[in-house]
Amino acid sequence: MLVFWKARLVLLAVPKTGTTALEEALLPHADSAILNPPQQKHCTVKRYRAQLQKFFEQRGQRRLELMAVVREPVGWLSSWYRYRARDAISGTENSTQGLGFDAFVEAWLEDDPPPFAKVGRQSRFVADEDGSLGIDHLFSHAKLDLAVAFLEDRVGAQLDLGRTNVSPAQDTPLSPAVLDRLHTEAPEEFALWDHVQSLGR
Repeated sequence: MLVFWKARLVLLAVPKTGTTALEEALLPHADSAILNPPQQKHCTVKRYRAQLQKFFEQRGQRRLELMAVVREPVGWLSSWYRYRARDAISGTENSTQGLGFDAFVEAWLEDDPPPFAKVGRQSRFVADEDGSLGIDHLFSHAKLDLAVAFLEDRVGAQLDLGRTNVSPAQDTPLSPAVLDRLHTEAPEEFALWDHVQSLGR
């Protein structure tokens, strides 16, 4: 999470959406940064409102606007699945090695997912307390260049974006049956994706 106090902007880091690369490029221009622990780095809208908003915002000042990047739901889950299949965590409870992508998605859909599938939901990350979208500036991972252009204009700096925290390359086809389950049981994820696409960014 990065705070640009003068620009009145907070970049919230939705996991597996390219925000680590954004943070590295933007860090020299930020007024404040929370990079660790991961639970705080990946601060949700609700946590920001409850714990940090009053700290960063001063009475009488224009509020800080929130920005985030989200990803197409199947691609987002695939990125998590591939990231957790890496050799570095092989044999741990978070590893997906030896597990099919269908099984990973089915586990993620459980009310209480096992550790390897406990990765949260994008729709909940960006939701306010009442369930409404709590993000002022929402961008698509598929059009990250538009997010970069927005940030360059808002922060007043040219960014050199690298590739960081990238999941290993691997084909992860999802069966039609599990894809249907995903649409039926997690419609809010696809509604969020449809919304960001309707914004043209």
